[in-house]
Amino acid sequence: MSRCGTLTSPGQAWAIYGTDYPTPDGTCVRDYIHVEDLATAHLLALAHLLEGGASETLNCGYGYGFSVKEVLETVRRVSKVDFEIIAAGRRDGDPPALVANTDKIRTLLPWAPRHQDLETICATAFHWEKNYPHKN
Repeated sequence: MSRCGTLTSPGQAWAIYGTDYPTPDGTCVRDYIHVEDLATAHLLALAHLLEGGASETLNCGYGYGFSVKEVLETVRRVSKVDFEIIAAGRRDGDPPALVANTDKIRTLLPWAPRHQDLETICATAFHWEKNYPHKN
């Protein structure tokens, strides 16, 4: 999501690497997470440690994913920019789907995601990039 601003710049195109995966639309599925939900999980984990809790490895996500094509279509909708999408070949090693198992984090910490719809995730990323562009 961190490239929403670049993605919606005039003349920019986005490549989808692989459109023939065994997923509903043929593109990879990933468990995208809203930055505020991720930050909240980190703060809760820190509080857990400060309260004497054991160090743990926790997956952070929603337990379901969105396809690359769904993400790009959502960015188009929220940005109101009709950027070009190019189909490219698969990248070596890309699995069809990666989705977090969140059972452990939800059991150990009082973490409950608040922004798990794709429109909110994309709109927040787009507005951040639009209002705080990176200076290179």
